[in-house]
Amino acid sequence: MRKETIERETKETTIKVSIILDGEGEADVETGIRFFDHLLESFAKHGKFDLMAKSKGDFEHHIAEDTMIALGKALEKALGDKKGIRRMGDAIVPMDDSLALVALDLGGRVYSEIGVDFRKEKLIDLNSDLFVHLLETFASNSKCNLHVDILRGVNDHHKAEAVFKGLGIALSEAVSKKGDKVPSTKGVI
Repeated sequence: MRKETIERETKETTIKVSIILDGEGEADVETGIRFFDHLLESFAKHGKFDLMAKSKGDFEHHIAEDTMIALGKALEKALGDKKGIRRMGDAIVPMDDSLALVALDLGGRVYSEIGVDFRKEKLIDLNSDLFVHLLETFASNSKCNLHVDILRGVNDHHKAEAVFKGLGIALSEAVSKKGDKVPSTKGVI
C-alpha cells in the first residue's frame, strides 16, 4: 500500500499528515481553518485518497502553509521510486459558475504557474491571498510541476473548491499505476 505520514513540529506549528494513495476518499481533517478543511476534504474525496491532517499553530498562514508542506512531502515519499505511475494528470472541473483547469507532472522538477483571482479578501475564514502560496508550497514539496487556471467564475468559494477538486482528480490520475517501469526516457525520476 502506498502511504506515508509526515509530522512537522516548529516553534509555530504542530502538524501531522497521513495520506493513502490507494484509498477510498476518506478524510479526517482538523486544521482550525474551516474552509481549508473543506478544501482538503474535497481534494481527498475527488482524488480517492485517504487523508488525515491534524494541525495546530499560532497563525492561519503558518498552519495552512505547514500543512501543505507536510502533504507535499507525504505524497512524494508515498510514491517511492515512482515506478509504474502514469506521472502526469489533468482535470477540468466545473462547479456551478466556475471552471478550473489543473495539470501536473510528478517528474521531479519543481515549477508552478497558478492563475487564480479572487474578488474577496476572505474565502470564509481563509485569506484569499494565501491560496496561490498554498498551491506553490504543495508543488515544491511534492516535487512536481503544477499549472492551475480558473477559466471562468464569479463565486470565490466555487473557484477555490473547483481547484482543489481538480487537484485531487489530476493527482489521482498521475499516481495511477500503468506498469512497473519508471515513466521517463531518462530511466529515473
